[in-house]
Amino acid sequence: MMRSMFAAVSALRNHQTRMDVIGNNIANVNTVAFKSSRVTFQDVFYQTLSGGSASDSANNRGGINPRQVGVGMAVNSIDTNFTQGNVEPTGVPTDVMIQGDGFFVLSPDGGTTKYYTRAGVFGFDAEGNLINKSNGMFVLDSGGNPIKIDNFSEVESFKISGDGTVTYIDASGQQNDAGQIGLAKFANPEGLLKVGENLYQFDVNADSQDEDSLIGAPGEEGRGTLVPGSLEMSNVDLAKEFTDMIITQRGYQANARTITTADEMLQELVNLKR
Repeated sequence: MMRSMFAAVSALRNHQTRMDVIGNNIANVNTVAFKSSRVTFQDVFYQTLSGGSASDSANNRGGINPRQVGVGMAVNSIDTNFTQGNVEPTGVPTDVMIQGDGFFVLSPDGGTTKYYTRAGVFGFDAEGNLINKSNGMFVLDSGGNPIKIDNFSEVESFKISGDGTVTYIDASGQQNDAGQIGLAKFANPEGLLKVGENLYQFDVNADSQDEDSLIGAPGEEGRGTLVPGSLEMSNVDLAKEFTDMIITQRGYQANARTITTADEMLQELVNLKR
């Protein structure tokens, strides 16, 4: 069989992967704090027909370059773009946006298991715990503990400030602090593992430090600050995605034509004997 056919088949498969990523980006164009991804390609191994040789000045002969034929391509990487998304003011006091680097820290069990997110769609439950509205996970403070307002049913008002401090006015009119929303900052956020629901999990290439030591207060050690009453929107650039879609479609189409042409050549070979 022709090498060109197998090379084109590998291209079809990997252009489909790129199209899958583009489709997911477009599907999440309005997802809160979604970070778009991109696919890059690389060539794979080569079949060497003949090696190269050095020049021979004694016989007045020049060198010869190696002769190699490529056998296709593969996915090089699928990268996540962590650039800042646009601001959407919501007016909801428990909505919080991160301006800068960092991730909110969530936990389903009070701090042992940790998840990370850029989507600050928060609220208080009936017991006064600050939670993620989509899954009920606790929002952790800068020390890795859940944030809770005691006697929440008697609280007159509450506020989240730009440094993440949650304050409230109790029934006696006294102002109290319930804690400070913590942020985790990673040396390589692209190394985090996506688990869905706007959540990430720590993975070995995200940072060399211990996971608990990465949590701190907003505004400290390069962490971003918080914008209460706002949400970070998706950073998907539709113009780029549609342009990449056209390029991917044409690449797929060209490789499909390569398979068709190789098939016609094989057909001619079969018809040599009649």
